[in-house]
Amino acid sequence: MERLLRIARIIDICTEWIGKLTNWLVLVMVILGVWNVLGEYLGGLIGVDLSSNAYREAQWYIFDLIFLLGASYTLKHNEHVRVDVFYSNWPPRRKALADLLGTVLFLIPFCLMVIFFSWDTVVASWQIWETSPDHDGLPRYPIKTMIIVAFVLLIFQGISQVIKNLAIIQGRLEPQEANHDTGL
Repeated sequence: MERLLRIARIIDICTEWIGKLTNWLVLVMVILGVWNVLGEYLGGLIGVDLSSNAYREAQWYIFDLIFLLGASYTLKHNEHVRVDVFYSNWPPRRKALADLLGTVLFLIPFCLMVIFFSWDTVVASWQIWETSPDHDGLPRYPIKTMIIVAFVLLIFQGISQVIKNLAIIQGRLEPQEANHDTGL
């Protein structure tokens, strides 16, 4: 179990790094959004478009990255949406069992399905070097690839959660240790 917990810690550290990067993307997205609004407003006043489709699409793409890459970070920190009518009053081992079953029966199979059903679309996008149909638009194939990357990362974090929940059920890990900050 110690070896598995080390693997879970490595996954958690990687997820934490990706989460920190994603947090910075929020700032970049806001700056781009402000530029796009100001560019359109000021451009309308002087008759020149100071923004571009590339900037607008970059803002959308960054939002996509925040959402996609933030999923595994959110799972690690147990911040995903949960209907916890019963769950909130359960003892830690029962919560760990519920989380374990949810991850194995729902999360990981769902992620595998998303990867399976999006694979051909992503490959086709790379084959034709798909770009935005808008003038001055961005390539679409990199952002479509992030769908697969994000769900692979979510599977890895799910594996980490399974390991930690097994350790909690076995009494080898306290629940508060399972979601500890990795010091990043």
